[in-house]
Amino acid sequence: MTTIKIAGVPEHFNLPWHLAIDNNEFQAKNIDLQWTDVPEGTGKMCQMLRSGETDIAVILTEGVVKDIVAGSPTKIVQVYVDSPLIWGIHVATKSPYKTIADLENTKCAISRVGSGSQLMAYANAGNQNWNTNDLQFEIINTIDGAVEALTAGTADYFMWERFMTKPLVDKGTFRRVGDCPTPWPCFVIAVREELLEQQPEVIKTILEIINHKTEGFKDITNIDQILAHKYHQKTADIQEWLSLTTWSQKPLAKNLLNNVQNQLFDLKIIDKKVTFDEIVKTF
Repeated sequence: MTTIKIAGVPEHFNLPWHLAIDNNEFQAKNIDLQWTDVPEGTGKMCQMLRSGETDIAVILTEGVVKDIVAGSPTKIVQVYVDSPLIWGIHVATKSPYKTIADLENTKCAISRVGSGSQLMAYANAGNQNWNTNDLQFEIINTIDGAVEALTAGTADYFMWERFMTKPLVDKGTFRRVGDCPTPWPCFVIAVREELLEQQPEVIKTILEIINHKTEGFKDITNIDQILAHKYHQKTADIQEWLSLTTWSQKPLAKNLLNNVQNQLFDLKIIDKKVTFDEIVKTF
């Protein structure tokens, strides 16, 4: 049995992994796939890939591209979710800010430096024609930290996946002032180079299993109710999310990577662009 460590956010996108693990589909191929939930998100997973704390991460595209450009010994092996991630832009319910434009020169809560919540704050600033040099950040680690920061006023707004944050909007903790979809596929599967060199066949097997799972995921009986119950969502919200979400079984294409690198470079999130082969491993 080969033990492989994998990490991902505790969100609805990753239910296919849990279903395959619970169904012993990896074990049947002699793979002990050990999942770790990482509520802190992409910045933390980049750190885990660098340190060897995880072998694989299901991770935000822009975050892992930034970290690989900065020297992480990691490669993207596949796109996992092809559709954009819809980032909700949230303020505290009693906040004086009513629109995205009101948030210029205010402080943004981010899970950590290099996280998707920070990178998308830059993307949103670019969309709004704000000076990205003026962005201010408060590190809050998790969504619970964001609740504390926005409620206490130590940060003014927080960007997080819209549907996962909606229960806090419904409850009256947050108010959403707008959305900021990623201009690229949102999640990729990234693997440490050492593992790719040593056990490429194991990685290929893992991809075959998860791709089979995601291909038929939307056809699972009552999947909307299963997701709603597990992730504390309203069934109607999950149905809308499912209609907007497309899983992928394909590698990251060169033109898509060029798009990601060009936009990250323009936003000064990366200071150079590297070759396709430095970022992507194709089988």
